[in-house]
Amino acid sequence: MKSESSELQVVLITGMSGSGKSVALHALEDAGFFCVDNLPPELLLAFVELEKQQNASRVAIAMDARNASSLHLLPAQLARLNDQGISVKSHFLDATTETLVRRYSETRRKHPLSQSVTERSDNNPRRALIEAIELERELLTDLRNQAHVIDTSSIRPSQLQAYVKSLISTSGGQLTLVFESFAFKRGVPTDADYVFDVRMLPNPHYEPELRLLTGRDEAVAAFLREQADVTLMLNHIHAFLQHWLDALARDHRSYVTVAIGCTGGQHRSVYLVEQLVKLFEDKWVTLKRHRELEKN
Repeated sequence: MKSESSELQVVLITGMSGSGKSVALHALEDAGFFCVDNLPPELLLAFVELEKQQNASRVAIAMDARNASSLHLLPAQLARLNDQGISVKSHFLDATTETLVRRYSETRRKHPLSQSVTERSDNNPRRALIEAIELERELLTDLRNQAHVIDTSSIRPSQLQAYVKSLISTSGGQLTLVFESFAFKRGVPTDADYVFDVRMLPNPHYEPELRLLTGRDEAVAAFLREQADVTLMLNHIHAFLQHWLDALARDHRSYVTVAIGCTGGQHRSVYLVEQLVKLFEDKWVTLKRHRELEKN
């Protein structure tokens, strides 16, 4: 029988300003969470206790650099909740500096830390913005290291919403394996724990009848299954993960993200992600993302 404290599901959303935290919070609200944005860290324990007394079951809280002066309190607050038997799932939204600069330029909003760097940026708006972003990265380093990182650099808001909903649907205490295919030409996902480069494998792109298909199509899968190097790569990745996943679970990891990259993110990486999910889904909670295909 579950204790009262274990029945409360708490999700913490943190991350870089402009990385999509509001989008993630809206996704959690749609999924039935009671959501609070910009809660001061010093109020976290009192807020969670209040929600317990009101028999709440799902709570989502967003915190970021707007509370810079008290962010240092958060790791200790999370540890105290853990001691009380309340597991908090932390998700850190991130994006490249270039992406964040572009987003701020498009919205023309001020960065929350811009006032802190204006004096030393020689009144250069772009330089001030970059300095504010780098200062924010420094302030949030500890939170990032303790959270599941979601790289939003190359995904649309609708993709982020779907991904957040899939993350919170996984069972509480189990390690979740996230397999992600991507294109190297669009950048390596910054949220990956392990990255495997499969660009040396035979490429279906050069087969005219396969070029417009993807690794989810049977014709492409049949072509790749016939390639000895593809099977060897699949077996090597499978063996590596199989060897280390139990150790990662014992280390209290909630998520492990495995990114498989090829040139275009359409064929080889997609095929390998599909196969890896089949190999691991019987023992582990698994999720899959095809970054480039989801853009279409």
